[in-house]
Order: sequence, then structure tokens, then C-alpha cells
Amino acid sequence: MREALSENPDAAGVARDDVLSALLSTIRLSGSLQFCFMPTGDWQTDAAPSLANLSAKASGTMPFHIVVAGRCWLKVEDEETDLEAGDVLVFPFGTGHQLGAGRDGKLVLPTRDLPQKPWREIPVLRYGDETQGVRLLCGYLQWDGLSFAPLRRALPRLIHVRTRAANDGDWLRTIIRQMVEEVDRPRAGGVSMLPRLTEIIFIEILRHQIMMAEPSSVGWLAALGDPALSRCLSLIHDDPKRDWSLEQLAAASGMSRSALADRFQTMLSTSPIRYIRDWRLYLASVALATSGQPAAIAYDAGYATEAAFNRAFSRAFATPPAAWRATASKRGSS
Repeated sequence: MREALSENPDAAGVARDDVLSALLSTIRLSGSLQFCFMPTGDWQTDAAPSLANLSAKASGTMPFHIVVAGRCWLKVEDEETDLEAGDVLVFPFGTGHQLGAGRDGKLVLPTRDLPQKPWREIPVLRYGDETQGVRLLCGYLQWDGLSFAPLRRALPRLIHVRTRAANDGDWLRTIIRQMVEEVDRPRAGGVSMLPRLTEIIFIEILRHQIMMAEPSSVGWLAALGDPALSRCLSLIHDDPKRDWSLEQLAAASGMSRSALADRFQTMLSTSPIRYIRDWRLYLASVALATSGQPAAIAYDAGYATEAAFNRAFSRAFATPPAAWRATASKRGSS
């Protein structure tokens, strides 16, 4: 009985959920773009589509495609996948890819054929004279969350969700239908509504990916499945401003200081204290892009002076805080 009562079988799951909640609460898209793409017959896109004329910032730009109707194929390098209505694709690292139908079809370049912004309505690009074909909602998302290294290393080059097969796909299909409705029957505010619907879909897909992916032997997903590390990460993400010591974290995780440090190094290639620093700096990047005073942001990140914070931030993000804020402001006003 004593052994049975000493363990909580749900503790690791609760800790993991706390870490995921802390991460998801920071998700704010810094930019997005949506358009409708309707080719017919045999066709194919460029194997290396350029987003240079769409996105103000290459880093953190994630192309996405939602197959609304019809069928087509996706090719990433030499790997080809058949797509059908209800499929959602996100490329976290902007991996080059090609879409098409049939073989040796005509080349279409939707990203180059888009009209100049600003748009009063969502653009609809049609190719071919046939009445039936493929219909896709396409575009990109901009999110600086991939600057948090543990998350970046946990994501694949392609996230592919088949909403028709997913147990929880019903409400995703409902959102997709609403997006199509905004395109087909433009109403006031539709251009602003679509980015918000896209953000909701992205958050759910990211959560699905993190929860359903098979944990590897090392990495962030594996750490979330490790009872001791998940408790430690939960403490950090629940109270990142606290002046944590290695001793406090080790005691709360039920490990010695050396064991916790070794486990962190093995699983996450970092130390507990450095992980705290990196998470605080990521939260600072979010604050800089949204609101807050530099002095308060520096204090929350654990730095006594703005100068020390500026140096640490510049090392982590390869750009000073002021430049980061200016870039975020520019994207928000574009």
C-alpha cells in the first residue's frame, strides 16, 4: 500500500499538459497570408516556390495548404503523397515542396500571380477552363516560436493532418468550412477574420503533433514523457520568473543535482539553468513583439540591467531587442 500510494500515475501527464499549456499560451502569429488556389486538368507548381514577394521575413515563415475539394499530390524531394479533401499541411521550416495533379502538367505559379496588397477580398486564382478540379486554401504563417530551440528540434519538416481520418477532425472541418464561406461570400471584416481562423487551426495542429508524435529517446517530446523531467519542466514553465536554483529543481523532481543535470544534458542537450534562461528569453521575444516596457521585460527575463539583457538577447536571437521590436511592429502594420 505504501508503494502504491507513493506514486501518482497521472502526475507525468498533468506535468506534460502544464508545459504544453505554457507553450501554447505564447503562440501569437506575427503575420499570415491566405489565398484560394483552383487549378484544373493536369498541373504542377514550382518545386521550389518563392515566398520572397509574400513575406517580410524569411525566418519563421511556414507555408500551409488546406485541400478543400478534389485530389492532388504532394512531392517533397523524392517522396510523393496523395492528398484529398480535408487534408491540412504545414511546413514548419519552409521546406521546398511541389503540388500537382496528373503527370507532366502545365506549370502554375500562384505565389507570383497574386495581386499586390492591400486586398479588399481574399484573392482567388483560377487555372484552366474545366469546371471541376482541385481547390486549396494556401498561404503562410509567421511565428517566432521556432526560435525556442527545444520546440524547433521536436517538429518535423512536414505536419500532415487528415481531418477526415482524425478522431477530433470534426471541428477542424467546421473551421475550414467557415474559411471557405469567408472566401465565397465576402463580408465586412473577412480579410481580418481569415488570419484568426488560420491561427486556431495552426494551434490545434501543433497540439495534435506534440501530443500524438512518438517520443524519441532524446529531445523535448521524450523529456515530456519522462516523469522526473516533466515535473521539472512543469515547474519552470509554470513560474519562469522565479529565481530557481538547481537544488530546488532537483528536490522537486525527486533527483540529486548531478542526476538532474545529467538527465537534462542527455535528453535536451542543455542544463536546467540554461533551459530557464532560454525560455525567459523566448518569453521576452514575445513581449517585445506585443507590448511591455524594455526595463520590465529585462527584469522579467532575470536581468538586473537593460544592458545585460540586450547582450543576452542579441546572442540568442542574432538581433538586438530594439531591432526585434521594430521588425515585429513593421510586420503587424503591413
